[in-house]
Amino acid sequence: MNFLFPLFAVLIWSINAIVSKLSAGAIDPAAISLYRWLLAFLVLTPFVLPGVWRNRQRVRQVWWQLALLGLLGMVLYQSLAYFAAHTVSALFMGILNALIPLLTVLLSVPLLRLAPTVGILLGSVISFSGLVWLVSAGEPQQLMTHGLGKGELMMLAASTSYALYGVLTKRWSIGLPNWQSLYVQIFFGLLFLTPNFLLAPEVTLNLHNLPLVLFAGIPASIIAPFLWIQGVQRMGASTASIFMNLVPIFTALIAVLFLHEQLHSYHFIGGGLTLVGVVLAQRVKTPLRRVNTA
Repeated sequence: MNFLFPLFAVLIWSINAIVSKLSAGAIDPAAISLYRWLLAFLVLTPFVLPGVWRNRQRVRQVWWQLALLGLLGMVLYQSLAYFAAHTVSALFMGILNALIPLLTVLLSVPLLRLAPTVGILLGSVISFSGLVWLVSAGEPQQLMTHGLGKGELMMLAASTSYALYGVLTKRWSIGLPNWQSLYVQIFFGLLFLTPNFLLAPEVTLNLHNLPLVLFAGIPASIIAPFLWIQGVQRMGASTASIFMNLVPIFTALIAVLFLHEQLHSYHFIGGGLTLVGVVLAQRVKTPLRRVNTA
């Protein structure tokens, strides 16, 4: 039954993509970005703050790393997705999120000195081809003429930000328990989010947008990470990571059923190629070049 932990975590994150799309017409992106993490921060405070206080000396030593992680994971990743939701579909958002494992592998090559593999090379080419097919709605020549839209660029930047977040988390030895590290990151994220929140034209909470904030702040920001951590501890990171490939599938099903978005052939082709590339990059470990031991 250990598989249920990452499975439900992925399901919650898939639903959150739908929540992001619904938020586009219900609340300012700057408002839901801040309210989401403020709610998570308040819920975690009684449980995590005592431990953070005990480790305050370590927090002082790594504060700038925690601040950068907060900027990447809590500010850029989700905030860009909320802005992108005004112009791209939930289907597209789900498929772009599926690129995060591949982007993580690519960034690990220079930052973690991960040895390039055949899987990384082939996976990158195939996923890029799928992305081009998806973004261009099956007409790549149109993409050459008109370029990427603002929403597509935002989602690419959001996925890249979260991939970099994951790589830096592995590279740096923060030396804090997971929840304490996350708590301090959220604190810095709130600091970074506040100026944009204060400049937003409308930040009022109402019965229409409050459920979106509640879902983003508790299930997506607290429950899903808890389930994911449990899954990684019980199954191992490599096995749990396989479940991330279900994100675009779950997101597509929910978007079609509840948002009445239309599935087209380019979604299947582009999304399928993207997923194949991600799996190849993760699973094919053949070295790209053999080391001469003579």
